[in-house]
Amino acid sequence: MEAKRRERKRGAPRRGGAPARPPSQDPPLGGPSPDPRPAGGPGFTLVMGGEEDGKRLDRVLADLYPETPRGRFRDWIEEGRILVGGACRKPAYRLRPGDEVAVDLPPPEEVEIPPEPIPVPILHEDEDLLVVDKPAGLTVHPAPHQPTGTLVNALMARGTPLSDYHGDRFRPGIVHRLDRGTSGVLVVAKTRSAHAALALQFEERTLDKEYRAVANGNPEAEEGEIDLPIGKDRRVPMRMAVRQDIGREARTRFRVLERFRRHSYLALYLDTGRTHQIRVHLSALGHPVLADNVYRGGPPEVFEWSLRGEAPREGELPVLARPALHAFRLAFDHPRTGERVTFTAPLPADIEAVLRVLRADR
Repeated sequence: MEAKRRERKRGAPRRGGAPARPPSQDPPLGGPSPDPRPAGGPGFTLVMGGEEDGKRLDRVLADLYPETPRGRFRDWIEEGRILVGGACRKPAYRLRPGDEVAVDLPPPEEVEIPPEPIPVPILHEDEDLLVVDKPAGLTVHPAPHQPTGTLVNALMARGTPLSDYHGDRFRPGIVHRLDRGTSGVLVVAKTRSAHAALALQFEERTLDKEYRAVANGNPEAEEGEIDLPIGKDRRVPMRMAVRQDIGREARTRFRVLERFRRHSYLALYLDTGRTHQIRVHLSALGHPVLADNVYRGGPPEVFEWSLRGEAPREGELPVLARPALHAFRLAFDHPRTGERVTFTAPLPADIEAVLRVLRADR
């Protein structure tokens, strides 16, 4: 994308000549966990380049900020919060080089985030940070549409102090995220200084991140690297895809740990941290994560008979009901001591059950 961003002056006119709402006073974002709104908040202008020529306004914005649903941009455009050349346009407006897109976002909704006694295994805790073994099915942080049932709610219930580094009350202490269906190691910051130090390590890619996955099929090589850019899917806005046109750099290394008749057990190492990176890359390789129905990994429930390639058995319970992906190991420099620390989360029972069935059916 060639679009360039610049801050809009306070009081710059918007719809009907009314003065713009002053820019947000929240602290700037400082980590790889993206804000649900475009980074930087209200009061900025994007100048379109040649690559945006002829593209829809709402699609360009959604491609620039993949964590924000395209439908939300449509709403803001129709509300007059996003202007082109100082005028209201339709979401389908075709951009031209030099167009100035002024963005003035609404304030976040006031939603109460209650503490909830949700059990979460703690791998390590000190005065600066907390390392948890996130269970599958648990969302990391609340959002306006989901204020309950998250890791943040659970940590609030146990009285854990959480960093306000983001200035975003929906994400206190959250340095990085795991998908709802992914289990495993996740670090949470208690203080601003720890949060800033951890966020810098994510930004500079100095951490070591290892995942484990059960994949469909068997890769030809024993180990390899998948280097394919990732961006929003053209047809399904909430899904990611390999995008050579607008995708961001994404690199995943893999190693085959075990091979089975119709599946493989892999170790995966992330050199970058894009949304759904492992899931997209393994799907592109032709070996999607088992039970990942979003990325061609088969039905979301896996049974012993399906793992063995047998006929369905009525009444049998699934051994797995989410993508077979687990954040196994995380290593980073401790923000206070500088010492390299490593944390490992054991494989959860459902993935162990899958491997047990596969090992018995080699």
